Amino acid sequence: MLAEIKGLNEECGVFGIWGHEKAAEITYYGLHALQHRGQEGAGMVISDGETLKQYKGLGLVNDVFKDANFSELKGNASVGHVRYATQGDGGIENVQPLYFRSQTESMALAHNGNIMNAYKLRGELEEEGRILQTTSDTEVLAHLIKRNGNQVNETTIAEALNHIVGAYAFVILLEDRMYVALDPRGLRPLSIGKLGDSYVVSSETCAFDIVGATFEREVLPGELITISDKGIETTRFALREQRNMCAMEYVYFSRPDSNLNHVNVHASRKRMGIELAKESPVEADVVTGVPDSSISAAIGYAEECGLPYEMGLIKNRYVGRTFIQPSQELREQGVKMKLSPVRGIVEGKRVIMIDDSIVRGTTSRRIVRMLKEAGATEVHVRIASPTIENPCYYGIDMSTRKELIAANHSVDEICEIIGADSVAYLSTEGLENAIVKDKTLHQGICKACFTGNYPVTERNQKAVTNTES
Repeated sequence: MLAEIKGLNEECGVFGIWGHEKAAEITYYGLHALQHRGQEGAGMVISDGETLKQYKGLGLVNDVFKDANFSELKGNASVGHVRYATQGDGGIENVQPLYFRSQTESMALAHNGNIMNAYKLRGELEEEGRILQTTSDTEVLAHLIKRNGNQVNETTIAEALNHIVGAYAFVILLEDRMYVALDPRGLRPLSIGKLGDSYVVSSETCAFDIVGATFEREVLPGELITISDKGIETTRFALREQRNMCAMEYVYFSRPDSNLNHVNVHASRKRMGIELAKESPVEADVVTGVPDSSISAAIGYAEECGLPYEMGLIKNRYVGRTFIQPSQELREQGVKMKLSPVRGIVEGKRVIMIDDSIVRGTTSRRIVRMLKEAGATEVHVRIASPTIENPCYYGIDMSTRKELIAANHSVDEICEIIGADSVAYLSTEGLENAIVKDKTLHQGICKACFTGNYPVTERNQKAVTNTES
């Protein structure tokens, strides 16, 4: 759905490459592939083996790098980032990768996720006399690493990570090596690929396809990887827990051509539609999906019900990003700018409208109204995920509980509020059936926003007791 309108936004995307003479150019294309994960800012830091160079700015990747002279950004390693702010202000100082200089070595950090205890840690660091330069929770890790010793290495990074609670995927670049780390529950996606003899790291595998890299493997929960000219080494900074990949990565955030934890996103969304059709069929003439993330589920729903799938809604791809508008009224107006019903498809028809989720309900109400104004005789809304009743603390900019329509209204009330003829949601069991195919591969999912059962808290974090992989 239109996450930027409805108040559901992804946190960030990270990309890194080691051992390629055109590291900066490849990082640019990698960030372009991850643009959907953040549109507020973009940047990269490049290493030539002796020094680090930074280039970043506010806006889309194309805008940030339109004047970049890549011949001046030479190096064989780079880390990049696209940002949507979930912690900290939206100023240029918070655009990542964050770059830190010291007398011994420089360091750049790119982070996807959210450090839940960042406020507490910032207080401790400030009491020690440290002065933080940004409001980003990412900066906390840099100070924790340096607090544990003058050198940045596996030991100081592991000790720092064991003070952090939350969901995170980190890529850390130094002049002569790169570190990659994933939280012990694996809530955020992170994969490693190969491009010739070079190593590539990305939040999503779709970036590998864009730059011509091949997928090697997922970064494992609690794993710390070192990449250098010597090759790749792996250790563990935390006990490996049952993986809890964020369910919304499959439902909405990730690109359909990405594979997350051995599961293709498009295929999982299509199975969500199939499961939804089994659970909540309804008599109708046509099935349509809200572009873009709901189309896969709509195809699956239509196939299972034996109904035609039609393009009943068209997305205007040349409209500005309405989520940056300062008022909810302007965000809601953006729906008409973003979407248009196809009258020739929906007029005189009973329409099943498939969407990925409902957060506040304002966008759904406007889409239902547009379909009926275009001549649809009935509009039945089917949601390819469970009701969102709880806020996310792991790096998704989700509304507070009082703003979540499903936390304050029954399904029947939601149906009346959005003006639909019927509303039904996919069950949590149906969602799991669509995503988790083989639990032996640690393919658990985080369903906290649906169930209220949070897999990561300060009380249940476990430190590493051995370094075995």
